[in-house]
Amino acid sequence: MNEIISDRFTVPTRYWHWLPDGRIQCDLCPRACKLREQQRGLCYIRARLNNAVVMTSYGRSSGFVIDPIEKKPLNHFYPGSSVLSFGTAGCNLSCKFCQNWDISKSRQMDTLASKAEPGKLAEAAYEAGCTSVAFTYNDPVIFHEYAIDVAQACHDKGIKTVAVTAGYICEAPREDFFRCMDAVNVDLKAFTEAFYWKLTGAHLAPVLDTLCYLKRETDVWFEITTLLIPGQNDSDEEIQRMSEWIVEHLGYEVPLHFSAFHPEYKMMDIEPTPLATLIRARDTALGAGIRYVYTGNAHYEEGDTTYCHVCQRRLIRRDWYKLLEWHLASGCCEYCGAPCSGQFMSKPGNWGAKRVQLKLTEP
Repeated sequence: MNEIISDRFTVPTRYWHWLPDGRIQCDLCPRACKLREQQRGLCYIRARLNNAVVMTSYGRSSGFVIDPIEKKPLNHFYPGSSVLSFGTAGCNLSCKFCQNWDISKSRQMDTLASKAEPGKLAEAAYEAGCTSVAFTYNDPVIFHEYAIDVAQACHDKGIKTVAVTAGYICEAPREDFFRCMDAVNVDLKAFTEAFYWKLTGAHLAPVLDTLCYLKRETDVWFEITTLLIPGQNDSDEEIQRMSEWIVEHLGYEVPLHFSAFHPEYKMMDIEPTPLATLIRARDTALGAGIRYVYTGNAHYEEGDTTYCHVCQRRLIRRDWYKLLEWHLASGCCEYCGAPCSGQFMSKPGNWGAKRVQLKLTEP
């Protein structure tokens, strides 16, 4: 690599150690990148500089957008509210089907055209009336230090924080990271090791371990998303095994989202996921005992809607990201009184389906 890494936007990191051969191993995620001076890890934004591992894009982002919270997707975390979303460049997975590949696969720092220090970003979210700030578009575990600082600044303003992540992170940094998060959507990409290794360059076990950690060791609200790719991870058998694992290890109250694949990046030769596949997967997961199962990236109102797990009546009727009906009272079904798992306001948010660009560029 001919690039000379500068220290202009770098901050020191904690999770690394020296190896006997003089290289430094990054201990943030299970990739354990082993670096020589001026060498970047696979994630691109963590690198060895002056005999330490640093983050090279602190305070820089690919842009800031106000989204509906349902777009993360989170259907049980302050429904109808607005969330300020942003990401950086790079990623610690190598997904051949990445839907945000222009950001996550970027190796150009000019992708990070926007800049905001944590306090300024929290202030902007507060002034815009956002309920939460989301670290998304690429995996926030790689900008661990920046995400934590932003989360702390947001909490000082009474703003919640959301991580959209693949959950590929080591134990020690995982504890620090999720301690600062109020809600998480974990991208469970498949339920076979073969898929993970072949199509993401990663492994399944650490992701399952992160899910179990969230359930057993934290109070973080979390939901799960699986992008169903035709012929790769959409078989009845795999979806059944995954659903049964979720019920056994995480419980039946964790919302599960099945999302439709659209040809992207290095998988342009595969057809989009048929709606029938999403419906079948949803039925399978419901049959396995998961109470709240949704479909995404395809128009299917039933798959957008939250139902009472007892009386089966509609609690939150949605059409894409727009809330059409609300039948919750203090987090319970207003018909039969059964509780609905999640974190809810006394009334729904009214952000709707809007997507608003926010300019935060600093000199």
